[in-house]
Amino acid sequence: MNLFQRNRLKGALRDLYRAAVAGVDPKRSTANALMLPAVAGFLASGRRLGTFAVGKAAAGMLEAVPPVDNALVILPKGYPPPRRRGAEVLFAAHPFPDRSSERAARRTLAFFRSFSKEDVILCLLSGGASSLLCLPRPGITLAEKRAAVARAMASGASIVEINRLRKRLSAVKGGKLGRATRARLATLVLSDVPGDDPALVGSGPTIRSPSRSRSPSRGRRGDLVAVVASNRTGLLAAAARARGKGMKPRVVARRLEGEARDAGRRFGRAARQLAPGSVLFAGGETTVTLSTRPGRGGRNLEFALAAAIELDGNPGVALLAAGSDGIDGSSRAAGAFADGTTLQRARDRGLDPDEALRRHDTEPFFAELGDLLVTGPTGTNVCDWVFAIRGR
Repeated sequence: MNLFQRNRLKGALRDLYRAAVAGVDPKRSTANALMLPAVAGFLASGRRLGTFAVGKAAAGMLEAVPPVDNALVILPKGYPPPRRRGAEVLFAAHPFPDRSSERAARRTLAFFRSFSKEDVILCLLSGGASSLLCLPRPGITLAEKRAAVARAMASGASIVEINRLRKRLSAVKGGKLGRATRARLATLVLSDVPGDDPALVGSGPTIRSPSRSRSPSRGRRGDLVAVVASNRTGLLAAAARARGKGMKPRVVARRLEGEARDAGRRFGRAARQLAPGSVLFAGGETTVTLSTRPGRGGRNLEFALAAAIELDGNPGVALLAAGSDGIDGSSRAAGAFADGTTLQRARDRGLDPDEALRRHDTEPFFAELGDLLVTGPTGTNVCDWVFAIRGR
């Protein structure tokens, strides 16, 4: 595969990623949900309406809501504030909480307590909320909570397992924030968890009773819960783009999970079987079990490098593994490209792929090859996507 062919395939993969991100645009997804009669009627039924948005997609989700007097938004530090004026905006730490996360949680509790049983609060929830709202339950310090979550992350625990741990250690997660108010709650969720259980997104701070329905559903306390978009929404948008470009898409039914390098090898083997003009899609969230003193990288970079090992010497196939939020682990990239020439080009530069995987130091590896995908924060968050394509 020559440079022209590589760049052409990388361009096609980049286009699919952009289509997937656009498919889970938080403003459009939230606006569509707000037009549903069940949601619109619920919001109109309150004497007073408040709006609360938290997570990586909070600003975009808020832009879909008509201006109201009572709005509170919690965003990660470094993210741009909402373009809409009038909302109180706080910034907190991500992925590990600090005192700003505690302050945000306390302010949010006060906000929720200011509403009565005749009122309605519209809650816009997206991934990242677990770190942004962090108030340890009595008897636990912030340092202890941080250490427990960090150990779980380093051990390769899944996002579901980590968020369940966060719930047990928190004074606001697992519906505890929702139970701080007498108002009725409408929670619209941009899902970043397997199975799209709203109670697990952001550790479910406003989900006061279980609900696994994607369509608007009522909980036991009269609350309304709906998932407005998910990882699969983005995959379907990318598949539609592929068909529009004359390619044949196939979406993998099984979600990506488990160790990133193992999942990458499996996907790489599947990609080798692609027919010309075909595209293979998968979505989910893998994990990485870190060694001591890891380098710079992330689960998508490890996935891509492991897949490259399987693709070595296989002409005409390229793939992209990337996070929907534009951030992969400790790297500055959203993800990385790989193809059948990746390992040979690495060897020519004296790079050792096995050492990069062993030390979890994959960002320098792909940076040297010019194969990082750097987007900056995308303003949405629905886990990760992987696309593989075989040229014609």
